[in-house]
Amino acid sequence: MCYGTKARTEMSLRIAKSRGDRGAVEKLNRLLHPEMDLYFANGFAHPDMVIYTDDAPHDPQLMSWGLIPAWVKDGAQADEIRNRTLIARGETMFEKPSFRTSAESKRCIVHVEGFYEHHHFGKKTYPYYIHLKDRAQFALAGLWDEWTDKATGEKKRSFSIVTTEPNDLMRRIHNNPKIDGARMPVILSEHEEDQWLSQLHSKTDVDALMKLVRPYPSDAMTAYPVGPLLGKNGNGNSPRASEGFEYPELLLADPLA
Repeated sequence: MCYGTKARTEMSLRIAKSRGDRGAVEKLNRLLHPEMDLYFANGFAHPDMVIYTDDAPHDPQLMSWGLIPAWVKDGAQADEIRNRTLIARGETMFEKPSFRTSAESKRCIVHVEGFYEHHHFGKKTYPYYIHLKDRAQFALAGLWDEWTDKATGEKKRSFSIVTTEPNDLMRRIHNNPKIDGARMPVILSEHEEDQWLSQLHSKTDVDALMKLVRPYPSDAMTAYPVGPLLGKNGNGNSPRASEGFEYPELLLADPLA
């Protein structure tokens, strides 16, 4: 987890309006258009998504998914590392070189409508769409950084989604035998968004921040299987991506049953 999310233009505009920020709405209208709707944002394609950062919490920005640390030397290293920084383990984000600086002073939130995870059964994988029961959109905790390509002078901002231990729902869905333990994104409640973006001045502040790195309650979430997302028969980034789909072989092996 989590390499696929859903975040449409309509949602981004709705969030900006709810904050009462007309400037943010106007900015998003300039930056976004319906063709940029992300029904299935595949992290490995490094899509641009709307991010709110700690240094500008009310100013929406477009950043690419897959964090490129400021210390990266060149474009080749940037392309290589961003596939490994789509997610950051919250428990060790203050220790890992790729995330340490961002954890200290470059945190962000990523608003989504839901996210995708694959369940393994037999020799196949089955995608599930997961979202909250009581909120049409919600914020994921993230880290960001700015990297300058020395060859071109171009500045590139990018982000990573922070993950934590799974709740019971995610543990049943995310059962990849090749991965050491299931994970899930850090989901923030509305009043926790500002806390995630606040500056850290002491160990007490760090300790308070780390308390946010915990699983979201299972009973506040819901999930269901969807059609294939990838491959020649996959729905990809289309409105069908989050539509429910029945797999006969899962009727007796559904992790949600």
